[in-house]
Amino acid sequence: MRLLRLAKIFAVGIRYGLDQMLLEHEPTGHARGLARLSRSLFFWRHLEAQTEAARLRLALEALGPIFVKFGQVLSTRRDLLPPDLADELAKLQDQVPPIPSDQAVAEVEKAYGKPLEQVFAQFDREPVASASVAQVHFARLHNGREVAVKVLRPGMRSVIAHDIALLETLAGLVEKLWADGKRLKPREVVGEFAKHLYDELDLMREAANCSQLGRNFKNSPLLLVPEVYWDWCTPSVMVMERMVGTPVGQIERLKEQGIDLKALSRAGVEIFFTQVFRDGFFHADMHPGNIFVHGDGRYIALDFGIVATLNDNDKNYLALNFLAFFRRDYKRVAEAHIESGWAPPETRVDELEAAIRAVCEPIFDRPLKDISFGKLLLRLFQTSRRFHVEIQPQLVMLQKTLLNIEGLGRQLDPDLDLWKTAKPFLENWMGDQMGWRGFLRNLKNEAPYWARTLPQIPRLAHQSLARAARPEEETRAQMAELRATLARQDRWLHLLLLLAAGALALEAMRYLA
Repeated sequence: MRLLRLAKIFAVGIRYGLDQMLLEHEPTGHARGLARLSRSLFFWRHLEAQTEAARLRLALEALGPIFVKFGQVLSTRRDLLPPDLADELAKLQDQVPPIPSDQAVAEVEKAYGKPLEQVFAQFDREPVASASVAQVHFARLHNGREVAVKVLRPGMRSVIAHDIALLETLAGLVEKLWADGKRLKPREVVGEFAKHLYDELDLMREAANCSQLGRNFKNSPLLLVPEVYWDWCTPSVMVMERMVGTPVGQIERLKEQGIDLKALSRAGVEIFFTQVFRDGFFHADMHPGNIFVHGDGRYIALDFGIVATLNDNDKNYLALNFLAFFRRDYKRVAEAHIESGWAPPETRVDELEAAIRAVCEPIFDRPLKDISFGKLLLRLFQTSRRFHVEIQPQLVMLQKTLLNIEGLGRQLDPDLDLWKTAKPFLENWMGDQMGWRGFLRNLKNEAPYWARTLPQIPRLAHQSLARAARPEEETRAQMAELRATLARQDRWLHLLLLLAAGALALEAMRYLA
């Protein structure tokens, strides 16, 4: 079965001319000749006008939903991919035919261990959304609540395991056949993809993400998050509040409803920076398909399968960098890289500063509203790689999400000035973190720890001193034990000598007698 699937992958690759992407970049004439031969025999001529990136996107769509999702994840690795390829892969959408309604009902009944009618008063058998891993049905609980029911597709674990194994095989081939293969780290990318995909197979994890985001934005004037109904959630079925709104991409409908698009675009930026810098927990899949707009102008977040977290060091690093960029303080940017531990400690600040200046100065010569925050972060990542800076996965997810937010914001308001919108938020946050308010808050947070630790300090100090003195005490004890052993040996030796002398004396007396 795997051989047939692998054969299909190779056939699709040759049909769309992907072999050329691998072989024509090789220095050997044999590789280039093989690519030309496959092109002449199997290549679909109507694809001549398509770019290599577009042909890769079409090939992934032909291979099925798991490969489509892989392309979507791959598009987030802009620190590894050329910009044109990442942009093309970002166009991939989950357009998967739904499973038959009988199968969906069977999965729900299997999860609950009871007939559907005992759980839901009404269940719409036709799904309202269908993706590669799950699909969504509307329903009503017996208590009258209108809900959305997310149902995992049956048999997905075996399908995913099968296709992941094939992707790992292909990643190994890419490393061997393509000159740039090792630099692009295909095995690492496949491993990262597999982790995200297996996480999506547990809908309890997604429900927990939804619940956390809902707590963070409780009573928010900017964002609505559906309530999770935990009593009806299982690893394969998730039940949440049904949300009613307009997809954010339907601009004309939003205008007809009287939604203030400029305010909506600014709210999107504020929501993003609030998630990142206040909470350190952000929705990392904020493309237009996952965002609706409520009639009162608030955003509605949906699909919580992919989230990311940032710790305090990450947040401080980002805030320092963003503000230093805005002030063109490139030395501070370079120092922040080294202080964070992501650049090697031996990195020369002046060299890194010069490289960052070369990235930023051409951007700042343009009007602020034309500057792309996400692309600036991307170019920073690309420059940092030359200095062996380790780009953290959570920052890659952040950069991808920032590009989504930026693109969405400018779709709503072409004149959106992301810098102007974000700068006051960042400055307030930095003041809150670094000023007296931050000091007092940290002191308050640490108070329980100090309350437990301060009374223990004398005992801890005594133990520490005792441990420091222990080697000398142990040496003295060992020497005393050695002296005692030698003394015992001397006593036994003296006793043996006396016995020997006595035996000799007895022998002498018998001899003289």
